[in-house]
Amino acid sequence: MATLDRVLHGRAGVREDTARRVRETIDRFEFRPSSAAADLARRRSSRFAFVMPEGGNLFMQAISAAVEDMAAWLNARRASAETIRADVFNPAALAATLESLVGRYDGVAVVALDHQSVRAAIDDLVAGGTHVVTLVSDVPGSRRHHYVGIDNVAAGRTAGSLIGRFVGGRSGKVGVVAGSRSLRDHAERVFGFNQVINLEFPGLTALGVVEGGDRDEANEALTARLLAEQPDLVGLYNVGAGTPGVVKSLADSGREADVVFIAHDLTPVTRRGLLRGLLDAVIVQDPGHEARSAIRVLLSLARREPILAEQEKIRVEIVMRDNLP
Repeated sequence: MATLDRVLHGRAGVREDTARRVRETIDRFEFRPSSAAADLARRRSSRFAFVMPEGGNLFMQAISAAVEDMAAWLNARRASAETIRADVFNPAALAATLESLVGRYDGVAVVALDHQSVRAAIDDLVAGGTHVVTLVSDVPGSRRHHYVGIDNVAAGRTAGSLIGRFVGGRSGKVGVVAGSRSLRDHAERVFGFNQVINLEFPGLTALGVVEGGDRDEANEALTARLLAEQPDLVGLYNVGAGTPGVVKSLADSGREADVVFIAHDLTPVTRRGLLRGLLDAVIVQDPGHEARSAIRVLLSLARREPILAEQEKIRVEIVMRDNLP
């Protein structure tokens, strides 16, 4: 064992003929050192942080719960993860949170705002030796190591195609409610949505985006105004969270049979909306898969192991009342 260790690490004390035979055997059996075993031998542990949004976003809560559920799995690999809440809609607050993590963690997963101050904070984390993974919403202009999430342009295009087909040839307006276009996932979904509506459904007009910060009360008020001001409204697309507010306004208006409504993420609220006919379809990404993927990627980065791209690919799925899981 001592001889093998010297050869593997290029240390002196081994005859050249012996070292050559060791290297040939390594090549023949395609041996690769286990970084996990090395961490165990050195009693080294990895610490990760998940920077998640404040508030009652049910999808984000599901991701946080999935991270907590992996505590035992991480502990067996000498690693741990904790959740830190931040105002992800406030670039200064989010940047300050990220800056406070420099030097404290081996890896950070963050639901990030695509803003110059947030990009700078991510870059400072990376410069300080922290591996950074963006989660759900990307910041591609930063030095982040990996993005875990769906293709949001494709998700927006899917929503546009669903509304365009479900309106059944009617003409009219389509309202779009977002959390913030500074969140790259929201901006990309809106881009994909408008692309399909404008190019493939000439009878439909996508209205300007209204932003409710993913808050139920704000989305309720915005949706009520859309319904009141647009008598020819035939479709609604909620780009982010805050779906309970949109559902309430639509139900109160009594126009659920006339307005096609598409939202994101399967939650108790969207499930009930589908069953009651208030929602026509939900575009889904698996929060458990996203949590597991982010943790696997952070662990691989910390151990300098390859990332299995196909395993970490997050799919866009469509759920309707007829195929509710």
